[in-house]
Amino acid sequence: MILAGKVAIVTGAGRGIGRAIALAMARAGAAVVVNDVGASVAGTGSDEGPAAETVRAIVEAGGRAVANTDSVADWESAQRIVARAVETFGRLDIVVNNAGILRDAIFHKMSVEDWLAVIGVHLNGSFFVSRAAAPIFREQGAGAYVHMTSTSGLIGNVGQANYAAAKLGIAALSKSIALDMERFGVRSNCISPFAWSRMIGSIPTDTPEQQARVAKLQRMTPDTIAPLAVYLASDAAKGVTGQIFGMRQNELILFSQNRPLRTVHRDGGWTPEAIAEHAIPALRAQFYPLERSGDVFSWDPV
Repeated sequence: MILAGKVAIVTGAGRGIGRAIALAMARAGAAVVVNDVGASVAGTGSDEGPAAETVRAIVEAGGRAVANTDSVADWESAQRIVARAVETFGRLDIVVNNAGILRDAIFHKMSVEDWLAVIGVHLNGSFFVSRAAAPIFREQGAGAYVHMTSTSGLIGNVGQANYAAAKLGIAALSKSIALDMERFGVRSNCISPFAWSRMIGSIPTDTPEQQARVAKLQRMTPDTIAPLAVYLASDAAKGVTGQIFGMRQNELILFSQNRPLRTVHRDGGWTPEAIAEHAIPALRAQFYPLERSGDVFSWDPV
């Protein structure tokens, strides 16, 4: 019962990874606010059923949970999500920012609406819910944020400019929260999950390469992500903050963060011609190739 006595908000907890995390946190002793608007993968429509079903599963297993169907993409709604936790359970200790939608398109064909919708749920939603919880965490001198990032942003993927930008932005948001709230005893970390869910169920399978990729993903279930989220939310993770982790079936990954690779110096400064003649040839060996997530994680899940 590593989370005994704690209260958690898990957004997007009606299905997939969010549901697995909510169930695991309840088994670990936490009371859980199960937030989910019940929308489609593209973010359209609403349905109270998914959140209610997760709550039912928790309660039937002897846990405590309450449903909430407010949207994370709206500031006032995010405040209501946090208020639901305090009003129902009397406190708040954990925020898991998991809610998300997908609207994939090649960059030059991506609509403004699809850009704003994905940024709104992933990046704005993570900020809104985190910001709404911040005064509570600050006052009580403790709290844990767990945010979901993605290798689409950390590494890259084709046709996901909106999703990749949001997910890389979440990594930066998490680091900023960790820096700004460390003095209040508040921690903030990211998980880049590898798991089969409806969020990635629309990946095309038109070629043998795509079919092989999907087959690998289908082996990785949402419940493999939950133990890391539970740990990061617990007091056992004291001192662990500002980090980016990955979970790929049985592989637990610590991701690097941007740091200088190499510098070149020239007395008197640089001209465009000098950069072309000297600087770029000296730096080119450290250039990153134009890789996708699947190129970097090319081995079968362990």
